[in-house]
Amino acid sequence: MQDRLITLFGGGGFLGRYIAQELLAAGARVRIAQRDPRKAFYLKPLGGLGQVQFVAADITRPDSVARAIAGSDAVVNLVGILNGKFDAVHAVGAGNVARAAADAGVSALVQISALGADAGSPSAYGRSKAAGEAAVLSAFPAATILRPSIVFGREDQFVNRFAAMIAAAPVVPVLKADAKFQPVYVADVAQAVVCAIADPGKHGGKTYALGGPDIITMGGLNRWIAEAIGRSPAIVELPDWVGGGIARLGFLPGAPITRDQWAMLQSDNVVPAGAEGIEAFGIDPVPLATVAPGWLVLYRRHGRFATPPA
Repeated sequence: MQDRLITLFGGGGFLGRYIAQELLAAGARVRIAQRDPRKAFYLKPLGGLGQVQFVAADITRPDSVARAIAGSDAVVNLVGILNGKFDAVHAVGAGNVARAAADAGVSALVQISALGADAGSPSAYGRSKAAGEAAVLSAFPAATILRPSIVFGREDQFVNRFAAMIAAAPVVPVLKADAKFQPVYVADVAQAVVCAIADPGKHGGKTYALGGPDIITMGGLNRWIAEAIGRSPAIVELPDWVGGGIARLGFLPGAPITRDQWAMLQSDNVVPAGAEGIEAFGIDPVPLATVAPGWLVLYRRHGRFATPPA
């Protein structure tokens, strides 16, 4: 990995910062490519002089993608959206990255997909992720596809979102309380990405489903968070007919869920039986309960000085 140049599309995001840290620690040079590189400048002090580069790139524009990849040894595509033009970003954009990587002769390509990727998914998000995988493998057959479940970590927008709501409200409504997840720690996913880059001969052309050691329901997650931060709101599990009605209003500003996100919740987000998982990279996945309490103290009534729960 020493002195290799790795381009991370969307590298300034939540997962990208952890991958960048892993690569920098291994001696690689990292190029962060995204539409507004200024938002990733916080990564610069993590590397040595000249070890971190920044370039403006939009994966929907093939010319900017090719410029960002020029001279790279490996490429990782992390770009994803939860609302908007899914096909343009997840399918067309991913295909642009794969074709440019193939044209540049890079040694490894890692595509970050999602556990819900399925051409027959009821959600546009899931279908677009599957289309992206197909486009990547068509242009770059030796690419490694990683399908993580919900990724958690100190800066996430999942566990923190629920924690903030639980800390602020006496009553917490929960949509699709029986939906199951297999949350995976962000640092574990980052390690898997680096392993795939380091050994494309072993991992290239394969698809991995990445999940943590525990499966938890949406209702169970909210109750666990409430206990971890020492709060006791009334947690109300809403029936599906209510959840579906709320989702139909998802086009309104500030809506808690979109219709497409509701469609995604109709399927469990867990590693399928028999699928190759994170253990294939020699990683022992970290449980949510091991690391989350370290940052969830921010949501306790008196912060980190509060008495922890028994």
